[in-house]
Amino acid sequence: MGLSRKEQVFMALLGASGVAGLTALILFLVEAASVLRPTDIKWPADKENGTGVVSQALACQVEGPGISSYASDPAQAGESLQGCLEEALVLIPEAQRRKTPTFLGATAGMRLLRQKNSSQARDIFAAVTQALGRSPVDFWGAELLAGQDEGAFGWITVNYGLGTLVKYSFTGEWIRPPEEMLVGALDLGGASTQITFVPGGPILDKSTQADFRLYGSDYSVYTHSYLCFGRDQMLSRLLTGLVQSHPAALLRHPCYLSGYRTTLALAPLYESPCVDTTPPLGLPQNLTVEGTGNPGACVSAIQKLFNFSACQGQDCAFDGVYQPPVRGQFYAFSNFYYTFHFLNLTSGQPLSTANATIWEFCQRSWKLVEASYPGQDRWLRDYCASGLYILTLLRDGYGFSEETWPSIQFRKQASGVDIGWTLGYMLNLTGMIPAEEPAQWWAQSHSVWVATVVFLVLTLVAVLGAAAVQLFWVQD
Repeated sequence: MGLSRKEQVFMALLGASGVAGLTALILFLVEAASVLRPTDIKWPADKENGTGVVSQALACQVEGPGISSYASDPAQAGESLQGCLEEALVLIPEAQRRKTPTFLGATAGMRLLRQKNSSQARDIFAAVTQALGRSPVDFWGAELLAGQDEGAFGWITVNYGLGTLVKYSFTGEWIRPPEEMLVGALDLGGASTQITFVPGGPILDKSTQADFRLYGSDYSVYTHSYLCFGRDQMLSRLLTGLVQSHPAALLRHPCYLSGYRTTLALAPLYESPCVDTTPPLGLPQNLTVEGTGNPGACVSAIQKLFNFSACQGQDCAFDGVYQPPVRGQFYAFSNFYYTFHFLNLTSGQPLSTANATIWEFCQRSWKLVEASYPGQDRWLRDYCASGLYILTLLRDGYGFSEETWPSIQFRKQASGVDIGWTLGYMLNLTGMIPAEEPAQWWAQSHSVWVATVVFLVLTLVAVLGAAAVQLFWVQD
């Protein structure tokens, strides 16, 4: 006996629901892709093509000067790190502390100390190694970075923060953005300054080339670090240069604002390896310095710190250093940012406006400026010199023009990440550490997800239809 019409419809709907449901299940199980979680799960648990995926959890400013300043008392260099170490430990679960790799990198200040007194530099490294080695973390050691590495790691930090090295897409995949989106890095520290970018052609001087592999991609950048051209060393060289040019007990300083007056010990000015002269004979131990607020004379004095005549070819910055033409967008950070932030020049003003603003500031009286910025006496006297130095370095040194100046953004952060060399240094080191079992989840492409939903809806409709036939179809 054959099936009735009701039974035929019921069986057809039931079969359709089975086929649709099975199809949805196959799409879900077979087409789903295993991907790493995004940056809320932190390295070393997660890596993408051999490089750690991280996010910034803490930024801590160590109290006091850098570790190189403790040459006469190395133990204090280690003690100076304890405050920030304790802050970091609060964020690390106690069970994970012994599994948390910790590094210490030192830069230009320690490079200068090593030039001046290598044994003192070794003692400081021994002290910080001992202090961090006692802490409940997995300390991997202290290292002195080369200037080229400092520049490259700053470039990595900027581009990682901006998502131009690797980016997590809405489809659940890590993607590499186009190379045209990469941003150059301009760093101005206390003892050195760095420029790093991807040039438009081959890098002719291989000593200025840095190569590294991140997230499965190879990068080659131009980078150079100028030791003794950081802000603090520049200010010291500027002052001693003026002393050499005008040896007298009273020094008139064109970069200090008019009305400013101070007394300085002469001998410490000549202790830095960046100062290659000795004090003029006959000067007293203490020097009286008086500001004249003359930006034109200040620029002339600053330009003497550079050797522009050493460049014979077109692809050259200063002091005979090869540099291809600047290209693309740049982020200027550290003292570039702090100086221009004080001068209200971080909003994309043109070069002519930046120049006029700094010149106007340099011509103000010290009394007026001091009253306008209470509590900022520590750096206040140096903003005129720093501002004019930045203009000279970027324009006359690195070759930024009125047309290319707008490509520079003066920033402290890149998408919420503090800019400096430290994050790039750590990301590069993640390649040395084996990955733990990655935290994974299942993700599907958008089209597969839509198809799965459609078949699930068809399954539901077929099941409901079969139920309706069984319950409400009256048999003839």
